[in-house]
Amino acid sequence: MHRGGFLRVFLIIAAISLLLDWYVFNGIKTITADWQSTRIRQVVNWGYLVISIGVTLIFLGGLGSFSTARGMTPFHEWVLSIFLIFLITKIFFVLILFLGDIGRFFYGIVNNIVKPKGKVIEPFFPARRKFISEVAVLVAAIPFASLFYAVFKGKYDYKLHRETLYFDDLPDAFDGFTITQLSDIHSGSFDNPEAVQRGIDLAKAQKSDLFVFTGDLVNNAAWEIEPYINRFSQLKAPYGQFSILGNHDYGDYIQWDNDAEKAANLEKLKQHHKTLGYRLLLDENVVIEKGGQKISLIGVQNWGRGFVQVGDLDKALQGVDKDAFKILLSHDPTHWEEKVRYHPTNIHLTLAGHTHGAQFGVETAHFKWSPVKYVYLDWAGLINEKSRYLYVNRGFGFLAFSGRLGIWPEITVITLKKTVA
Repeated sequence: MHRGGFLRVFLIIAAISLLLDWYVFNGIKTITADWQSTRIRQVVNWGYLVISIGVTLIFLGGLGSFSTARGMTPFHEWVLSIFLIFLITKIFFVLILFLGDIGRFFYGIVNNIVKPKGKVIEPFFPARRKFISEVAVLVAAIPFASLFYAVFKGKYDYKLHRETLYFDDLPDAFDGFTITQLSDIHSGSFDNPEAVQRGIDLAKAQKSDLFVFTGDLVNNAAWEIEPYINRFSQLKAPYGQFSILGNHDYGDYIQWDNDAEKAANLEKLKQHHKTLGYRLLLDENVVIEKGGQKISLIGVQNWGRGFVQVGDLDKALQGVDKDAFKILLSHDPTHWEEKVRYHPTNIHLTLAGHTHGAQFGVETAHFKWSPVKYVYLDWAGLINEKSRYLYVNRGFGFLAFSGRLGIWPEITVITLKKTVA
């Protein structure tokens, strides 16, 4: 969707938010109606309206950030996040209130049909019960508190995910070889460098043989990673650090003065990968050698359904022995779905990211859900199809919504094992 489309969508959402404010305001008035202090009653009633409408107006004022050369800054993401917290909370409040009002409506119909003759005419709608509004407040408090946790704590609550994968044809020297994967750093969204460092320290502590990064180093512009170069350059591995580009790294989502400026930004970002100590793979491959044996590490530029498609897998595979053990770095999991899993050259393991798991969902030992599942077939964790593996990292950073709830930021450690005959 282009920037104009995003703006129209957000304007519609803002209008809906203002309509919800009227409904919520009337619900709050029901709760405060019998309060003895007129002043406190007015402060609560009108205070809610001023704060909620104020958040919407500040949000509307920041919509122009989508068309600037800087894009969304952490401040804009905070404004968007607070707006979304209020919006979702209001939706829950209104749903409960609406159910109560439906009950009032049907009560009014029944009451007018069966009322005895001569009975004093009552209002068609009985008064809204205070109890319903109080229940609405309690229900709405759950998403309100949860989303505030997501913004203040959840987005830096780094989780370690470990997978051990077995292969018949893994070279013996690589039995037990470990790979640490980060993806979707989105450095332009960070607002707490020390919290970011805790995640980097957790990744460093794994002491893996190989480090890989699978795209979206920035939101839009190369300068976003500059304050964090000294931190992410701490990630070292004995067999090297390798990276690829993601859809956000091309600068497609903000306005540039000209094509030359956009191209210069991409070249600067590529240089930053080098400064970080990462070998950026642009539709190419490298050989990882251990104990006289080899595996091939392949990296493609971004290729995603509905996103930029510049990656060339066939080019990246040039020179790779068809019988080699192959690991592919590809940012978008739809590339694996459409181009990799049925590719005639067997690629044993693909490491991807991109989805963030929508930064919201539920994950337990036996259940996994996120709204992103309705967009992506493979959106988090390990997928295996006839011993062709895909691992989708949930992302180290965050974007737009400055928070995470249920789908926490991830550091992945994969161990390769030789299948015992």
